[in-house]
Amino acid sequence: MALFASRRGTDESLPRDDRGVGHFNDYSYGLVARNKRITIVLADSDPHQEELRAILDAGDEHPETAISPRTREQERVDAPIVVRLFTGRRVSGPVGSVPRGLESVVDDTLRRLDDTVGKARIPARIVTKGGKLRVELLMGLVR
Repeated sequence: MALFASRRGTDESLPRDDRGVGHFNDYSYGLVARNKRITIVLADSDPHQEELRAILDAGDEHPETAISPRTREQERVDAPIVVRLFTGRRVSGPVGSVPRGLESVVDDTLRRLDDTVGKARIPARIVTKGGKLRVELLMGLVR
């Protein structure tokens, strides 16, 4: 057991409290959430606090992601997945990005939803953590 575990896949350029939260071990072999409580907290939400506040003030209680699966070019350069929210009537501006290392989980979930349900939207909720607004993707609800 290592004394100082490396934070492989963590984006060190972001502040410690804005790097997002999610664990690859929460997903089974097929990149499906192991239970209904699994969530991913988006990274890089600090610059988008005004957009998140506007979504909350609009009163939409059930936002969903408005992102599409990554293209082969985006996968090739390891581009981050920027997340926007669909609030029923409109698509928001960027509200964060998928934490490093979990892009494949989100991408595979979007593809699976598109094939089965016909709309590639992951349910989300906006929560307050540490005095700032954060977006949680409710991955366990789309198993």
